[in-house]
Amino acid sequence: MAQKPTIPKGTRDFSTTEMAKRNYLFNTIRSVYELYGYQQIETPAMETLQTLMGKYGEEGDKLLFKILNSGDYLSKVLDNDLSSRNSIRLAQKISEKGLRYDLTVPFARYVVMHREELQLPFKRYQIQPVWRADRPQKGRYREFYQCDADVVGSDSLFNEVELMQIVDTVFSRLGIRVVIKINNRKILSGIADIIGESEKITDITVAIDKLDKIGIDGVNEELRKAGISETAISTLQPIISLSGSNDEKLSVISDVLKGSCVGLKGIEEIKYILDTLKTINMVNEIQLDLSLARGLNYYTGAIFEVKALDTTMGSITGGGRYDNLTGIFGMPGLSGVGISFGADRIYDVLNTLNLFPSEAVVGTQLLFINFGEQETEYCMNVAAKIRAQGIRTEIYPDLSKIKKQMAYANSKQIPYVAMAGENEIQQGLINLKNMATGEQTMVSPEQLLTIILNGK
Repeated sequence: MAQKPTIPKGTRDFSTTEMAKRNYLFNTIRSVYELYGYQQIETPAMETLQTLMGKYGEEGDKLLFKILNSGDYLSKVLDNDLSSRNSIRLAQKISEKGLRYDLTVPFARYVVMHREELQLPFKRYQIQPVWRADRPQKGRYREFYQCDADVVGSDSLFNEVELMQIVDTVFSRLGIRVVIKINNRKILSGIADIIGESEKITDITVAIDKLDKIGIDGVNEELRKAGISETAISTLQPIISLSGSNDEKLSVISDVLKGSCVGLKGIEEIKYILDTLKTINMVNEIQLDLSLARGLNYYTGAIFEVKALDTTMGSITGGGRYDNLTGIFGMPGLSGVGISFGADRIYDVLNTLNLFPSEAVVGTQLLFINFGEQETEYCMNVAAKIRAQGIRTEIYPDLSKIKKQMAYANSKQIPYVAMAGENEIQQGLINLKNMATGEQTMVSPEQLLTIILNGK
């Protein structure tokens, strides 16, 4: 007996219902991006390893899926290379390409390659899958989608303001209540300076970033393990656990950082973003959170993170300002800022809270029953007119029992079934059945269209 087929661990099949829900999510994000002037690009699933390697750190390099060279990829490999069992050296000889790890590095490569064609500032979005050779577990996959938007070639903080509007608009349309957390790398650098531990900014921010997971005591222990002095840890306490309104927090931290030029610059940037957003009718709360320290090796200015309020879930959107996206490819000095919606996590939130609208998962809206060749010919003409008005319509292909055709409609959750026998054809009518109520009505093709469009 043939072995049952499987798929690789960490990947998924998506059913028709799941795809309908995912497309609803992607289309919502896409429509909001375009509302703010972002234009879509796509990059190849695979990039050269020269593009990918060394951009994500040592751990990231290990998680790259590498693609074997075509043909006899072992022909140029020496016996010594095989016997040494050095996988890194061997991979360099048998693999020149890899699957993309994220959308950011391919975007940087794209900007450098096409810089002569681009009008700066350049606002782009991408909704594509990425691959990581990670250990699969709940909520973590080897293949997953990212939904990124970035604007490069502009230092204006107005870009940060618009990105916060985009986040607010997307989650408002999806019906998810969120809190948008914001901080600034310069503020964190200023804090490290003030406590006399500027060389350990990364250790400090990594520890602070764990506050939600391990609490203040856990953060303090992490700081001790990193060699941060007790005096510095003591100075950090009121900063880490700062509370109150955004203005109150800014007032306190401004006083703490009055001796740090870089820290005050960060406060100035955050204040501009928050003050500008006050003039806009934001639906969701934006909150200054000094414990937010995501991607500090990468981000140089404002940093953002979004969390859902009505369900337990980690970050569902994140991003920030970076100053040298393209420097890794020899084009330094191009500043940018971007966000990325975590599609898989947002999908789980929508499912948990039952927020997918019913129309998002409805595929076919109308099914014509097959009574035979003559009846089908009549239905084809009516169906063509219905489809011309954007109604998703099927004609059952086989001359099967009515019970089977109705079961098909039920299994696909088709809301309306149309029937036309000899009597209906003579009168130029359709017998329309509402599958939810069971009600049947004799209608003209024009009336049928009106009923389905109105959902009644």
